[in-house]
Amino acid sequence: MKTEHPSTLLSPDIVKTIRASASAAEQLGKIHPDQLAIVYEQKWFKLLVPAVYSGLEKSLSELVRLEESISWANGSLGWVVTLCCGAGWFGGFIAAGKATEIFGSTEVCLAGSGAATGEAVITPNGYKITGKWKYASGAHHATHFTANCIIKNGEEVVLNDDGTPLVLPFIFERGKVNILPAWKYTGMVATGSDAFETQGIEVNKLNCFQINPNAAIVKTPLYQYPFLQLAEATLAANISGMAIHFMDLCKTIFAEKQEQEKLSRLQKNLLKDLLTKAENEITKTRKVFYQAVDLSWLTSASGVADNKAMKAVSKTSRRLAKTARECVDQLYPYCGLIAANTESEINQVWRDIHTASQHSLLTFL
Repeated sequence: MKTEHPSTLLSPDIVKTIRASASAAEQLGKIHPDQLAIVYEQKWFKLLVPAVYSGLEKSLSELVRLEESISWANGSLGWVVTLCCGAGWFGGFIAAGKATEIFGSTEVCLAGSGAATGEAVITPNGYKITGKWKYASGAHHATHFTANCIIKNGEEVVLNDDGTPLVLPFIFERGKVNILPAWKYTGMVATGSDAFETQGIEVNKLNCFQINPNAAIVKTPLYQYPFLQLAEATLAANISGMAIHFMDLCKTIFAEKQEQEKLSRLQKNLLKDLLTKAENEITKTRKVFYQAVDLSWLTSASGVADNKAMKAVSKTSRRLAKTARECVDQLYPYCGLIAANTESEINQVWRDIHTASQHSLLTFL
């Protein structure tokens, strides 16, 4: 597949609607209804839901390019779509009857957390779950929540063969969850990434599942692909989309500066060279990233376990996130005070990319 500018995958009308409501979404602290209507219409929360449950079941190659495009349109929306459709991927591992029940709705949305900050006590019919989890992007639109829990038998922690605590993921309905206001960060304001808690809720055994290719209920290639590289690649694509959005805005700002008589020819040439260098750098890094993603998908989908290909995805994902952040930082000082105005589009993009790039999966090369 080609690596085009993110704008090629979204219609101008969709981009216009997404961006027109971006500021209002920040005021709401969650995705704006106009944006959400597009998500439902395009079935973006179902990008990774198995086709047998009315999902789109996109290939990884298609997925990362589309998610980059959505994040290019707006970082917060792209992040919510990525995290929530990523949780929809769990549909490949949930018992068929339960999955059919969950994914039947056109507005199904899964939010959650990978942190093991809850406990699930074994009961005769299932589990009793108590816990509190942070950073649940899309929590305010979620119909279901997923969460990792330490398994306990009475007061005793159940252990794996290597002596570590057994941790398993669970899914439960929104009505069993309390959402707690907790997102106090400078960027990704419209993601609604608040905390949630449960207090001794009873769930059936079918609410528990395992994320392991051998435990997949749906046996298609998507659910054999490693979760770590899936997460790394999709998050990196988001950050790349935000960086390209920032550069597009810089292009307009720098073009205006070219008309200013107070700037010398040397200064004007510097602005032009800086932008060209940043655009070339992100283009080169994206190309290597997408080559690694595409190769890993092809080998995995053909049934080949290629550890080298997966390591390349991890490496290029981190490299893309780092390059995106550094390119933005090289351009930011030359954008003027508009870039520091919290009500401006370019400032929103700057805040979003510097918040999203703090994700622990992409911090170190």
